Amino acid sequence: MAQKDTFFADTYGIAPGNLEQYLAAALSDGGDYADLYFEHTTTSSVMMDESLVKSASEGISMGCGVRVLAGEQTGYAYTDDLEPAKILKAARIAARIASGPARVSTVGLSAVEPPRNFYPVASAPTDRGLEEKLNLVRRADAAARAYDPRIQQVRVSYGDQIRHVLIVGSDGRAVPDIQPLVRLSVFAIARQNGSFHSGSYGGGGRVGLEFFADDHSPEHYAREAARQAIVQLGAREAPAGEMEVVLAPGWPGILLHEAIGHGLEADFNRKGISAFSGRVGQRVASEMCTVVDDGTVPARRGSLNVDDEGAPTRQTVLIESGILRGYMQDKLSAGLTRAERTGNGRRESYEHIPMPRMTNTYMLAGQEDPQEIIRSVKRGLYAVYFGGGQVDITNGKFVFSASEAYVIENGKITAPVKGATLIGDGPTVLTCVTAVGNDLRLDPGIGTCGKDGQSVPVGVGIPTIKVSQLTVGGTAPRASSSFS
Repeated sequence: MAQKDTFFADTYGIAPGNLEQYLAAALSDGGDYADLYFEHTTTSSVMMDESLVKSASEGISMGCGVRVLAGEQTGYAYTDDLEPAKILKAARIAARIASGPARVSTVGLSAVEPPRNFYPVASAPTDRGLEEKLNLVRRADAAARAYDPRIQQVRVSYGDQIRHVLIVGSDGRAVPDIQPLVRLSVFAIARQNGSFHSGSYGGGGRVGLEFFADDHSPEHYAREAARQAIVQLGAREAPAGEMEVVLAPGWPGILLHEAIGHGLEADFNRKGISAFSGRVGQRVASEMCTVVDDGTVPARRGSLNVDDEGAPTRQTVLIESGILRGYMQDKLSAGLTRAERTGNGRRESYEHIPMPRMTNTYMLAGQEDPQEIIRSVKRGLYAVYFGGGQVDITNGKFVFSASEAYVIENGKITAPVKGATLIGDGPTVLTCVTAVGNDLRLDPGIGTCGKDGQSVPVGVGIPTIKVSQLTVGGTAPRASSSFS
C-alpha cells in the first residue's frame, strides 16, 4: 500500500478511494470546488459552585461536512455518521444546493502535513485523569474564598478538548491537524451592606495542564476574580459625558476586536455592508495604529496551524500606520474578489460552513511609556476590563460596559467607578488615538467570538492607548462630577 494510503487508513480509517468518490459526488451537479471536513473531538468539563462539584462530563463528537462552491453559491451538508453511504448522501445534497454549469475533475489526493506546530502539547488535557482537573477547580475555589470574607459565592469552570481534523479538497490537498484547547474560569460575587458585585477571570490556550502553574495557577485566577469583585464594592457612580479615555493593555482589546475587527472580515466587505468597505489604501486610523490578525502566536487560544479550510495561518497586517491594507479572507471571498487567502476560514464544527473569522487580533505596541500616558490626562477614565457590549458592523457603532474602571484626575488614577459604558464607533475611535504604549499584552486566553450563530476561540490584545474623545455613559449626577 502506498504511503499516503497508509496515512489515511491508519489515522482516520478512510481509504483514499472513498475520499475521491465523495468529492466526485459533491461535484456531480457542477461546481468549481468541493471539500470534505472530517472532525473527531473529545471534550471534558468540570463545574464547581458553592464548593460543590455540580457537574463533570466527558464527550465525543464526530462527523463530516461537505461543501461545494459554484461561483457565489455554496452548498453545504453534514453527517454525524461516517458510514460511506451517509457521506455520499451529504455530498449529493451539497451538490444539488450549489448546482451550477461549471464542472471540474478531482485529482489524486496527497497527505500534506501542517508545516509547523504552534501548540506542541506533551500530554493532551483530555488524556489526563479527572482528579487532576478537579484539583485545579478546588484550588481556585479555595483561593477565591480565602481572598476576603466578603466573597460570598464562587463558581469555577474548567473545560478542555482535543480536536482531530482532516480537510480534503478537490484540488488534491489533504491537510490534517490535531488541536488542543483548555480553559479555566473563575467567577466571584462579593457582598457588603446588601450590595453585590462580581468579578471574573481565567486563562488557557492551546496548552496542556502543565500550563496552570506559576503565573497561570488556579490561585492567580481566583484572586484576580475576587479582587475585581471587592474593588466594585467601593466604587462610586461613573461620570458621564465626552472625555479622554485610556484603555489598559490586554483584555480591553475586545473593543478593538468587536468594533473594528469584525468590520475587516472579507465577507462583510465583499457585500459592501462594512464601515470599511472599499477603503483599502485609505487612512482609517491614527498613524499610531497598526492592527494585525495573527494565527501563528504559539499556544494562543486563537492560533491554528491551518485554518478550517486547510490554508496555513499567518500574521495579516490589516491597518498599517493608520492605512487600511486589507481584509481577513477565506477561500470563497478571496476567490470572488481575486484576493490572497489569509488563513481566516473558520467554523465552529463540522456542522457549520466556514467563513472569514478572526484568530488573534491586536494592535502593535507603540513607543510611549504607559505611565506618561496616564500623566498626560487631566480628567478622564481608565478602563481595565470590559463586560458585555453591542456592535453594529455596518457602521461600527458600539456600546461596551466597563466592568472595572477608574477616574483619572490630574494625571493620577484615583477612585474606582461602576456603571460606566463606552459609546462610539470603531472608525472614529481609531482616528482619535493620540498615544500608544510600549506594553502590548494579549488577553489571558478565555475569549470566544460569536458570528452568525457560530462560536470559535479567539485572542485579543492592545497596549495602553489613549483616545482623545469618547462618550462615557454613567450614572453620576452631572453637577457632582469632576468631569463637568
